[in-house]
Amino acid sequence: MRLFTAVTLGSTIESRATSEMERLRALAPHSRWVKAEGVHLTLVFLGEVEEARLPSLREALEPVGSRHAPFVLSVGGGGSFGSPSRPRVLWADVRGETDALKALQADAAAVLQPLGFESEHREYTAHLTLARAKDPHGDPALARCAQALHTSDFGEGRVDRLILFESRGGHYHSRLEVPLTRSK
Repeated sequence: MRLFTAVTLGSTIESRATSEMERLRALAPHSRWVKAEGVHLTLVFLGEVEEARLPSLREALEPVGSRHAPFVLSVGGGGSFGSPSRPRVLWADVRGETDALKALQADAAAVLQPLGFESEHREYTAHLTLARAKDPHGDPALARCAQALHTSDFGEGRVDRLILFESRGGHYHSRLEVPLTRSK
């Protein structure tokens, strides 16, 4: 099964992100747009993992929750990755208590590393992926979308859990939810 750890951003951000993606889809119809259920921030991508390893993942991840308090993030604005004229990825900017998010990501990466999972991030930069170009050389239409995102505001949401997701058939299924329980 294909696994990753992530946090979700709440119904307000999910709803506004979905509306914004619907609006922008008309500008870049040939890109792959994230589904509403896909609105999350990936912390550590694990890749293909045997189901027999789930108990060890649970054992590693469950203690993380008691070391982190819930926090609030907001999403708005954005940009693109890749060539400015032919971006490969369109993203929205994550703001707010990003230091708390980075600490959670670093902790998750640290407990998974002894199990053989290396974080793909040297330094974690929070962003909400909205679309990816189908063409490996990018999509000029995503550059127009990035411009249109500059004044967007998706609102704010409370992050109160770390989730181990399974990606199956283009859908995400929660395999483990670890509440963030430390008091601020």
